Amino acid sequence: MEADFVIVGAGSAGSALAARLSEDGRNSVIVIEYGGTDMGPFIRMPAALSYPMNMSLYDWRYESEPEPQLNNRRLAAPRGKVIGGSSSINGMVFVRGHAADFDHWQESGARGWAFADVLPYFKRMETAHRRGGGVDRRWRGSEGPVHVQRGRLDNPLFSAFIEAGRQAGFGTTDDYNGWRQEGFGASEQSIHRGRRWSAADAYLTPALKRNNVSLLKGFATRIVIENQRATAVEVEAHGKLQRVGARREVILAASAFNSPKLLMMSGIGPAAHLAEHGIEVVADRPGVGSNLQDHLEVYIQQECIEPITLNGHLNLVSKAMIGAQWLFLRQGLGTSNQFEAGGFVRSRAGVRYPDIQFHFLPGAIRYDGKAAAEGHGFQAHVGPMRSAARGTVRLKSREPRRAPEIRFNYMSGENDWRDFRHCVRLTREIFAQPAFDRWRGAEIAPGAGVESDAEIDAFLREHTESAYHPCGTCKMGAPDDPMAVVDSDTRVIGVAGLRVADSSIFPRITNGNLNAPSIMTGEKAADHILGRSLPRAEDLEPWINPDWQSTDRLKR
Repeated sequence: MEADFVIVGAGSAGSALAARLSEDGRNSVIVIEYGGTDMGPFIRMPAALSYPMNMSLYDWRYESEPEPQLNNRRLAAPRGKVIGGSSSINGMVFVRGHAADFDHWQESGARGWAFADVLPYFKRMETAHRRGGGVDRRWRGSEGPVHVQRGRLDNPLFSAFIEAGRQAGFGTTDDYNGWRQEGFGASEQSIHRGRRWSAADAYLTPALKRNNVSLLKGFATRIVIENQRATAVEVEAHGKLQRVGARREVILAASAFNSPKLLMMSGIGPAAHLAEHGIEVVADRPGVGSNLQDHLEVYIQQECIEPITLNGHLNLVSKAMIGAQWLFLRQGLGTSNQFEAGGFVRSRAGVRYPDIQFHFLPGAIRYDGKAAAEGHGFQAHVGPMRSAARGTVRLKSREPRRAPEIRFNYMSGENDWRDFRHCVRLTREIFAQPAFDRWRGAEIAPGAGVESDAEIDAFLREHTESAYHPCGTCKMGAPDDPMAVVDSDTRVIGVAGLRVADSSIFPRITNGNLNAPSIMTGEKAADHILGRSLPRAEDLEPWINPDWQSTDRLKR
C-alpha cells in the first residue's frame, strides 16, 4: 500500500489537504483515519451537537490531567474520531480569527502567514451565504466548498443580546469575519441546507470519488523514518500491523494532541522525554508537545421570565418533534446550532483588538447537554482569547494506544484571574441593559451572592470549562527557533519528507473558534507541498477602534 502523499487524519485540515493535493489528478493520496462514518443523525443535525462530542464512537474521549488552579478537576478535551474529525463533532461556529492574529504569526517567525497572505485562502475555501445578499466580496468568498450561513435570529433573545451589547457601548458588527470583528452581531455557522457542513462534506467526500484518493481505516502507531526521511506510516488495520508507504511525503493532520504524540512515538521530540520511554531519538525538537494553548470559558446564566427559551424543548416529546421536523423537512430548531449571536470586545483601554469572546444561547444548559437549569433561562459563554498560559502534551508510555498526557496549566497567571473576573462582571453588565428588561429574571449562575473577587474566583475554579480549541503543540516558526517544530512551509525541522498541517502548528491561538483557521491551514499547506505559486497577498486593513488606547468601548 503506497501513495505519493500519506495523510494521517481525516479532519478539518486533513480533508482539505486530501482534496487539494489530488485535484489535478497527478498525485495519489491515502488518508488514514481511525474513526468511522460521519453519517449518523447526531452528527448531521446541528441542534444535536452535544451528543457526538460525548460519544466514544465519535470522540477520542481525552481529558486533561488534574488542573491545579481549577480544584484539580480533569477537564474534557474532545477531539473528533470520525470522518471529518472535529468538524464533525464541534459547535459549528465559524470564526476566521482577527487579522492581527495572523500578523502576529508572521512576526513570531511564521513567514508568509500574515493576514494578507492567508486571506486569499479563507476566501478560496468558503461560500458565504446571507439572505438578501450584502456580502462584501473583498473579504468573503463566493465559490469555495465550505458553506457558511448566518444565524436566523428568530428567537427575540438573540436580537436582545446584540442590542444589549450596543447599549453597553461596544457597538455592533455586520460581519465579524469581514472588515470588523469587534462588536456584537449574528454568528456564522458551518451549516448548509439544514445540516452540519463538515470538512468531510466540503472536501473529503468529493475527493474520494477520484481514482487517486483512498481512505484507510486504521490506527497510526508511528512514522517510519529511514536516514532522516519519513518513508511510511505504520498502521494497525484489519487486525494486523502494516506499512503505508509515502513516495513523496507523510503529512500529519491528527490534532493538537495526536500530531505531537505521533511525532514523539516516532522519535521526534524532547530527547530527555523520549529517553524516559526508551524511544530512540531521531530529531531532538524540544517544542514537540509544548506551547499547548486553549480557550477557557464560563457560562453566565440568567432566568427568563417568559417561556421562549430552549429549556422548554428539552423534554422527550419536544425532542422527538424537533428531530422529525428536521429529518423529514430540514426545518425547525434542529437546523441550527442555537449559537446565533455573539460578540468580540476588548477587555480594557490599551488593548488594540478584541481579547474577549461571547457566545449567546437562548437556553440555560451545559454545552455538553448534561445539566439544564430549572425553568427558563438564557446564557452567555464568555472567556479571554489570549491567555499567556502554556501547557504540554506528553507520552504516558510507548504503547501507541495509550492516551497522551495533557496538561493545559489553565489560570496559571494572575492576569488570567483578572481577565476572567472582568468577563463575569462585563456579562452581568450586558444582561442588565434595557434590551433584556422584558425577559430578565434572577441570575442563575454565578448567582446574586457571588460578588467579591474571592467569590468570583471560587466560582471560576469550579465552573470554567474548555471551549475545545487546543492548538500550538507543533509550533510553526523560524528554523533557528529551538521551540519551532515546523518551518513556514510546514516541514518538520530536521526530518525530510514529513510535514504537520493542522491547528498544532499555530504559533499563537487565534480569536474565536478554530475550525476555520484549521481548514485554512490545510488549504495553504497544500500549495506549499505542491510547490505552487502562492496567491497574491491581499492587503486589506481591518477595522481597529480609533480610540482603543483610551477606552474599551466606543466613544459616545
